[in-house]
Amino acid sequence: MLSRKKNRGFCHPDHNHNLLGHAWILWIQDKPLELIDKTFCDSCNISEVARCLHVGLLCVQRVPEDRPSMSSVVLMLSSGDVLPPPKQPGFYTERSVQELPTRTVPCSENTFSTTLIEAR
Repeated sequence: MLSRKKNRGFCHPDHNHNLLGHAWILWIQDKPLELIDKTFCDSCNISEVARCLHVGLLCVQRVPEDRPSMSSVVLMLSSGDVLPPPKQPGFYTERSVQELPTRTVPCSENTFSTTLIEAR
């Protein structure tokens, strides 16, 4: 939502991660604000957006017990308290293109015909 991108079909030229993986990379590189859509930045409070991103990463941590409860999330978003650092998210995989198996899969052509019914 902050990046105005969808996870499905997300493609980055420098790596083969999904949107969550990309957000995590930017977080550990201390560049999380690069994830935020530039047009969105013009009309928002950057510290609030960064806090939302931080809480979002806390909510998707790999170990479910490390994730905050909904009441904790509400408290985190409404207070100015210091947040714990997020741990690596679940559903985050690192794969390079070279590691992906290559294979040829036979395919068939799908064809269909259409009959138009017309009155005489």
